[in-house]
Amino acid sequence: MKQRLIKSSIAVTAVVAGLAMTAVAQAPGGGQMGSGGFAGGQMVRGTVTAVAADKLTMKTDAGDVYQVALSANTRLTKARQPVKVTDIKVGDGVGAMGTLDAPTKTVHALFVTVMDAEEVKKAREELGKVYIAGKVTAIDELKLTVLRTDGVSQVIAVDESTSFRKGDRKLQALLNGGPVEVNAGGGGAAAGGSGESITLADIKVGESVRGTGSVKGGVFVPTELVVMERGPRASGDAASGGKARPSPNPNPQ
Repeated sequence: MKQRLIKSSIAVTAVVAGLAMTAVAQAPGGGQMGSGGFAGGQMVRGTVTAVAADKLTMKTDAGDVYQVALSANTRLTKARQPVKVTDIKVGDGVGAMGTLDAPTKTVHALFVTVMDAEEVKKAREELGKVYIAGKVTAIDELKLTVLRTDGVSQVIAVDESTSFRKGDRKLQALLNGGPVEVNAGGGGAAAGGSGESITLADIKVGESVRGTGSVKGGVFVPTELVVMERGPRASGDAASGGKARPSPNPNPQ
């Protein structure tokens, strides 16, 4: 049980710490993996290459180099705990959210979350096996094609054990500095109440998702699949007129 809790905690931490957060929305005009938006800010993630008192230098998976400007208002966290810039090391994974100055590739960070290099390596190895994070590019009945945050396209499947939600209060709690509870068994409200309950039919191509689960018959099946919010409210509801299509999953919960 303890081992399962640790594995689940690592997976959720990885999603929160940068892998899933990059998939919330594409940066305007960028379209590259490694940058995105959340709650009105811009997110850039990568690997730390240099540390100074007032800034970090990072390199994204695409090879772009960004500067992360730090100030007295920047919140730094590591393993969901407040840290100082001196606790950040070269090789650590980092996700920085704030105002992006695209021409100078500088993020004026409001929030920076950090993962140890070993945790980053483990999280990348578990992507697509223990958890999924990325943008939905196709939906075929109970199968979804997801462009993962590492640039790999993967087909996943959902079944009667999969629950669906929109929004992520766990992630929002972390950004607000609050506690994040992890339930090794996964699943809906018991795992911390990740937003409003939806069905598979509510998930649209182009939306970003994250979830934990396991591989069944060679295909990753999430226990819970969460559609990440783009700001205060995800777009698309008005376009659909508030009407949901019939769900191919009769028991989404």
